[in-house]
Amino acid sequence: MKKVAVLGAGFAGLSAATCLAKAGYAVTLFEKNSTTGGRARKFETEGFTFDMGPSWYWMPDVFEKYFALFDKKPGDYYTLERLSPSYRIFYGKDDYLDIPAGVEALGKLFDELEPGSSTQLLRFLEEGKYKYDIGINELVYKPGISLTELLDARLMLGVFKLHVVQSIARYVRKFFKHPRIIQLLEFPVLFLGATAQKTPALYSLMNYADIALGTWYPKGGMHKIVEGMTTLAKEQGVTFKFNSEVTQFKMQQNSIHEVVVNGAAHRFDYVVAGADYHFVEQTLLPATHRHYSETYWQSRSMAPSSLIFYLGLNKKVEGLLHHTLFFDEDFGLHAREIYENPQWPTAPQFYVSCTSQTDPTVAPPGCENIFILIPVAPGLHDTEATRESYFNLVMDRFEHLIGQPLRPHIVVKRSYAHNDFMNDYHAFKGNAYGLANTLKQTANLKPAIVNKKVTNLFFTGQLTVPGPGVPPAIISGQVVARELVKRDQRKLNLTGVVND
Repeated sequence: MKKVAVLGAGFAGLSAATCLAKAGYAVTLFEKNSTTGGRARKFETEGFTFDMGPSWYWMPDVFEKYFALFDKKPGDYYTLERLSPSYRIFYGKDDYLDIPAGVEALGKLFDELEPGSSTQLLRFLEEGKYKYDIGINELVYKPGISLTELLDARLMLGVFKLHVVQSIARYVRKFFKHPRIIQLLEFPVLFLGATAQKTPALYSLMNYADIALGTWYPKGGMHKIVEGMTTLAKEQGVTFKFNSEVTQFKMQQNSIHEVVVNGAAHRFDYVVAGADYHFVEQTLLPATHRHYSETYWQSRSMAPSSLIFYLGLNKKVEGLLHHTLFFDEDFGLHAREIYENPQWPTAPQFYVSCTSQTDPTVAPPGCENIFILIPVAPGLHDTEATRESYFNLVMDRFEHLIGQPLRPHIVVKRSYAHNDFMNDYHAFKGNAYGLANTLKQTANLKPAIVNKKVTNLFFTGQLTVPGPGVPPAIISGQVVARELVKRDQRKLNLTGVVND
């Protein structure tokens, strides 16, 4: 059996490792932290359980397709519940909308805001479904290595229907006029790495995923997905090494000869880097073997970082749903302060996840589990004073909008931002979501999954194809595993070895 080292036990690393083990490779997964999950680790204290990162379960079909590769289904590892309403949006004091689950119910809400817009919603979703079918079921499963991949007949015929050269801001306004509908449809792209004016309308596929496919919750928290994928990986024979940071690649001509982990060298036939692409390339590889320069990396457009607060409250909170968005300030200004004029935001939008509204197992009886996230620009100077300033700014608004004091009831408080992303994940510029999904950084224009100077090194995760997000990360692992197997098979064929 050929030996593969996988670096990083996030979604992409777990996916790649499990697929390669199934294909017959001896896979060792090295994780610098003490548990699997990467950004989707969990944090437990005093009876509270917090998902540290991802909190939205969208695109359930991607998870189903992944587990089906192993003749399994998500239900073998965790239980899903569709949230209804999907989420709540606050616009001001006593001014909010609950976004219902299902197209018909949402159409009624749209008609209340903008008479006749439910018909437009159906058209919008029909086009979104086409983009989803092409984008998620075909385009994102391509390795992004050769332009010939894009010569697929269906892709070529549908290029204009994908709206890749039109902004989502302009596209949404072709269908709707009401500002709240527009804001609702533009909010998912806030995390993609550009303003709505600069994000391709291709990404209206995310609206289809939200509205038509639904917002779900794995009972116990998002980390239940990680636990399920970890169990599956072990079932396939993956070996896990925790608290094991790779610190060096020892080269032999144009390949990695040894991987140095905690000071000890190990031989592998292939290496799959699910750790931060920039860190792996600029720190672990010698300069002579780097595919991209530091200048290249500094010129990349990044998706946001995040300032996160994990709060445990000794009381229940009224007025929150499982997901609650606070859009009481200028959406456009916040986006510009992330992407166009990077700075700590003047008056940020923020998002609250309160999983204890749905799941009593994540907090002690009578208590509440609160996760507050503020999207912010990557690369900012992160200090405790800045964090505390934004904590008070957000809590002032939070308490005002829901009409209840919260700070006197906080029994657990922890913050997480740029410095933590860098310390825990070597995250480039302290980013939370990876590379921006702009037109110039889509598909083949992203950093490649292969290094032309190193024959046995592959990359997976949010800084390569297909991009940021939990479903794309899981797909990324599948894509890189398939490419590694294909190249290994080609090498075997060239040496005259037949692989049944």
